[in-house]
Amino acid sequence: MTKKLSALHEKEGVSQPETTSKLSAEKIKQFRAKKNTVDEYVTNILQGNIPFLSKAITLVESTNPKHQEQANEIIEKCLPFANNSVRIGITGVPGVGKSTFIEAFGKHLTSQGKKVAVLAVDPSSSVNKGSILGDKTRMEQLVTDSNAFIRPSPAGSSLGGVAQKTRESIILCEAAGFDTIIIETVGVGQSETVVHSMVDFFLLLNLAGAGDELQGIKRGIIEMADAIVINKADGDNEKNAKIAQVEFNRALHLYPLKESNWQPKVLTASALNHKGIDVIDTMIQEYIALTKQNGYFIQKRNEQNKFWLLSTIEQQLKDAFYQNPHIQKLLSNEIQQLEAGKTTPFLAAKRLLKM
Repeated sequence: MTKKLSALHEKEGVSQPETTSKLSAEKIKQFRAKKNTVDEYVTNILQGNIPFLSKAITLVESTNPKHQEQANEIIEKCLPFANNSVRIGITGVPGVGKSTFIEAFGKHLTSQGKKVAVLAVDPSSSVNKGSILGDKTRMEQLVTDSNAFIRPSPAGSSLGGVAQKTRESIILCEAAGFDTIIIETVGVGQSETVVHSMVDFFLLLNLAGAGDELQGIKRGIIEMADAIVINKADGDNEKNAKIAQVEFNRALHLYPLKESNWQPKVLTASALNHKGIDVIDTMIQEYIALTKQNGYFIQKRNEQNKFWLLSTIEQQLKDAFYQNPHIQKLLSNEIQQLEAGKTTPFLAAKRLLKM
């Protein structure tokens, strides 16, 4: 009787060169474990040292108080060398092709000699806080580009899936010499609003023929967008993309002119075929030139700084409140009273806030 072969079988893999892989892994391990001074971090970041930049961003994202203290010092010393980039936010529903678009756009920019940093935020599990962090595998060409830096960060529990420390990471990337910062959102929830509050140009990617035309208008994201790009405009879908472009153009003209005096544009592109990428780049340059000329560029950044100042105060007050041992004890008691029907949420909150 002939033995059936299963379709699932293991093939002999290619063994890694032992000396190279083990030495590299050991060096990386030693580098990560080594404690560096603030001045070492700053000096290397200003020289464009990517391992030090990555390590500094890890400190920024850490919840360890000692790490946070060191990170704040690094940011403060890097700040005079920051604020010299164009910050671009890119959003769109899952499946719209954000990673493919960012890779095509990033490669276009690096081919012109620009330095591009991509801060990509992946969705985290609400149960175990795990994160996919798959952007480096999706952007295979950009990740090997010497003029590009890709940093996937876990979204955690921060608003709308945007990593809370992304703004500080922008400062470090700018100090490292990156002149274009791209921030990719998860494309769900309120992440668009948060990203909009930290970028100069906000780009919405959309699909044709998927009901997204009306959906985008209802969600209100169209009001924030400085441009809408109908992606995957290739093959049989090219005709649908042109129809969607007309529909969005009609919708955009129903909104009042933006404070920046910029009329948002609707373009089509095929990231897969690198079609329309150069036109999008030219459009963004036109927007930056206009807003710098009329003063809106600086005005918007000042407003963003004020927004993040107030947001940080609110967050720190909230953290200080809940981390207070006395409040924790009283809160537990108030919850018991609430469950027993002896108080209301509003009275309980009022008593706690008076403490």
